[in-house]
Amino acid sequence: MISIKNGILLFLLSVSILACTQAKKTFYAEELKCENLHNPLGIDKTAPRFSWKIKSTKNGTTQSAFQVLVASDKEQLKKNEADLWDSGKIASASSLWIKYEGEPLKPGSHAYWKIRVWDEADNISDWSQPAEFGIGLLGENDWRADYIGFNTDGGYIECPQVYSSFEVKETDSKRLLHVNSLGYHEVYLNGQKVGNGVLAPAISQFGKRSLINTYDVSLYVKTGKNDLLIWLGSGWYTDGHPGVANNGPVVKAQLEKIGNKKREVILATNSTWKGRESSYIRHGSWKPDRFGGEILNGELTKSDLTLDDTPGRNWQPVSVIEIPSHSVSPQMVEQSRIQDTILPLKISEFGKDTFLIDMGKNLTGWVEMHFSGLEKAQEIKLDYCDHLSEDGKFTDRNYYDKYIASGTGPEVFKNKFNYHAFRYIRVSGLQEMPQLKTVKAYLIHTDYEATSGFECSDPDLNQIHDMLLYTFRCLSISGNLVDCPHIERLGYGGDGNASTVTAQTMYNLGPLYTNWLQAWADVIREDGGMPHTAPNPYAAGGGPYWCGFIITATWNTFLNYGDTLLLNKHYPAMQKWLEYVDKYSIDGLLKRWPDTDYRAWYLGDWATPDGIDQTAEASVDVVNNSFLAVCLDNMKRIARVLEKPEDEKMYAKKMEQLQKKIHEVFFEEQDNTYGTGTQIDLAYPIIAGVVPENLQEKVTESFYNETNNNRKGHLACGLVGLPVITEWAVKNQAAELMYSMLKKREYPGFLYMIDNGATTTWEHWNGHRSRIHNCYNGIGSWFYQAVGGIRPVEDVPAYQKVHIQPQIPEGVTWAKTFLETPNGKLAVNWELGENTLQMDIEIPVGTEAGIALPSGVKEYTLENTDYQLKENETNVVPLKSGRYKISYKM
Repeated sequence: MISIKNGILLFLLSVSILACTQAKKTFYAEELKCENLHNPLGIDKTAPRFSWKIKSTKNGTTQSAFQVLVASDKEQLKKNEADLWDSGKIASASSLWIKYEGEPLKPGSHAYWKIRVWDEADNISDWSQPAEFGIGLLGENDWRADYIGFNTDGGYIECPQVYSSFEVKETDSKRLLHVNSLGYHEVYLNGQKVGNGVLAPAISQFGKRSLINTYDVSLYVKTGKNDLLIWLGSGWYTDGHPGVANNGPVVKAQLEKIGNKKREVILATNSTWKGRESSYIRHGSWKPDRFGGEILNGELTKSDLTLDDTPGRNWQPVSVIEIPSHSVSPQMVEQSRIQDTILPLKISEFGKDTFLIDMGKNLTGWVEMHFSGLEKAQEIKLDYCDHLSEDGKFTDRNYYDKYIASGTGPEVFKNKFNYHAFRYIRVSGLQEMPQLKTVKAYLIHTDYEATSGFECSDPDLNQIHDMLLYTFRCLSISGNLVDCPHIERLGYGGDGNASTVTAQTMYNLGPLYTNWLQAWADVIREDGGMPHTAPNPYAAGGGPYWCGFIITATWNTFLNYGDTLLLNKHYPAMQKWLEYVDKYSIDGLLKRWPDTDYRAWYLGDWATPDGIDQTAEASVDVVNNSFLAVCLDNMKRIARVLEKPEDEKMYAKKMEQLQKKIHEVFFEEQDNTYGTGTQIDLAYPIIAGVVPENLQEKVTESFYNETNNNRKGHLACGLVGLPVITEWAVKNQAAELMYSMLKKREYPGFLYMIDNGATTTWEHWNGHRSRIHNCYNGIGSWFYQAVGGIRPVEDVPAYQKVHIQPQIPEGVTWAKTFLETPNGKLAVNWELGENTLQMDIEIPVGTEAGIALPSGVKEYTLENTDYQLKENETNVVPLKSGRYKISYKM
């Protein structure tokens, strides 16, 4: 028999075990990332950094410690064995960018890892699900492969295939394929396409850098003979662009077997490979307005993946290509992928043997079209445009694809190494109208995560927000953000600067900006000069706001994602550019610098509406010097993060001197304005710290006067002005003014775009030229920071501290807003009742929130408990992680 004493002990033990088990289940680690990527196969460093998110069902949970296990074998990890790194229990609240400190890792190696965490009461979680990562090939000595190409008379026009085979005795081992192509590539193993990426690799500055994509081909390998085919297309690797050294695309590839901490090269590109032409050729020179398209030979499509020689299509020797030395590094951004399938809205006749397909909205990507009953050699032409003219005519840009029929079904056209940005397709050469079911389009963009949502009681605001949100999906096809994906396809710094805060709020673009900022660092000149785009294939227009992207975008990326290494890496380039700026500063103010062979124009604001002279020298100088003051302020803060106190003092002093100089030269005392008195000339000095405190109210009054009286309540600025006015409006709680400007339906305005058929934002307020553009997206952060009420605390990175205070314009009665921060989901849902504001708030583990009560509010209810502010007590209610209900009388 069990004694009463022993029974009590057993009962207490079981209760303790149950409590411990329940504690484990209340919180856990998930969404493991290495270098901010899910399971990357080839990273660019041997000391990776880990991040994770913690989910908890209990309010107030914090992480007090963590333990990381890293193993070379997945089975070891399942047994909680770590032959590479067992961190042990490390006391830390941080779950972001935790540096690996285990056994030295080598290029080409592969590993698995998992995490467990302790909470504030020292309860321990279960182990997470395992994740994996690989170290890429980091230097020339890691390669055994040659660059090869298949040169034909077609050169860049051809999309050749190169091929080899290898033998496999067993299929249990992991096999990784590293591909470094100059131009696009797709990989096929045993007739199957490897992975779901398209248009790989991402962008880089050829001549300075090319990128490596790593593929896990383990599941595609079979015992016996295996056939590896790599399909190539030129893309940006085209004659006339910097760093292009061959008449056609080239590739270097290496297949390796990984196991037991060893690498074995199974196959590498060399002179023994074979090559041939494919069914695809391209037209166009890959320059503005000449990006052309693809011509698909239906006769050849039947045998594109057949490796036997066919009539007129034999495998021939490849050429080993000498490529000048440059940096070859793993791609640190997700690949582009097909993200959505879009079906046509309608098809109508558009002329003799010609039909117009309306996809219903703009998109960037591919078209797939099925045909029947075609005669051999019959040509079908597909032209693309993003809008029709006012009289319904097609906007021709020499921007088309062509299908040449085989005369035997099935006949299918589908893009491969080019893409289009369009809403309308003009199909000519068909005898009968195609059916809706025969056409589909594929939206393609970099495979980043959507991290936000906004909806409110005002349908107009929702439409504007959703148009901005969708536009970014059409601008991000290659590991950067382009100005427009059809006319220029360039990563302009001005457009990027204007939209960075909004874009990084709406999506997890940390890896994309890592890749893009690397391109910016690669294009700086020896004298410190910066181009206006990165990559920089040719001269493009812009100004200092474009060049200074290297500073402001790096700082904002750090603030949004917390990667200090990014600041360290690009700090020298930032300093070098500021030294260049000093060369063209006269009497303390930056003035126009000369055009170069890689850069043209000297803009202040750009794409302003009618009636605004964006070329006025006073405005250009106010805008550019105010921007420079912001850059110096960023540099001061960056130096502080990097623990460079002397630099911090230097940049602070330079900033103060510039602020005083701008005010001294450009302030007009008689009407309390700066420069030309336009919206941007007034708002930028306020944001840049130029306006003395005793003049803040007067200059603000001038802004209201300029807007309400001179501009009839409209936004009256361009791409630089929009994010500046947005930042000013958020900081000054000018929700009513911003709301009234957004609600204007007349030109210029967002509702004017929408009422005129816009599904993506335009390049100009009047719709001139491009209607898929990155000019006017900078206003999007207002929806989250003002109406949604979610603002990160200044200088605290990765949303570790946030300020929650909805700014509610009259007429808006509720809003639902969320952000997926690096720590997890942060959400604010509020609704106005009868003089009462009710908020439901969700705060992730690792984030602290301060709920700001409006001035005059002294009582509030939190989780059904009433509280009253004491005299002199702050009006900010501090909250840790969890879900809360808070309400107060307005």
